[in-house]
Amino acid sequence: QVQLVESGGGLVQAGGSLRLSCAASGISFSGYLMGWYRQAPGEQRELVAAITAGRRANYADSVKGRFTISRDNAKNTVYLQMNSLKPEDTAVYYCCASWGPNAHWGQGTQVTVSS
Repeated sequence: QVQLVESGGGLVQAGGSLRLSCAASGISFSGYLMGWYRQAPGEQRELVAAITAGRRANYADSVKGRFTISRDNAKNTVYLQMNSLKPEDTAVYYCCASWGPNAHWGQGTQVTVSS
């Protein structure tokens, strides 16, 4: 059974930092493309950052220079370091593991940035 468990969300003031973690089980983690998505109320889910099996990362323009995605294959965990947070970063953040047409999602973790 595949499980993705996110943690690290919370309430932070604008300009602050948070580090999200996503622990995976039930998959061959090192071979998966791992991504962080977010969904704000009334908005569509959007890609925030992704990292390939070869550790190549890409980011949404809105978070470039502020967020960093990384992975630890020994711990089956992907991270999202979020710095210089803005109120518009407020959303539920989801972890996604994908390989070809298959995708697995976590339950999400709330990030709220106050102004």
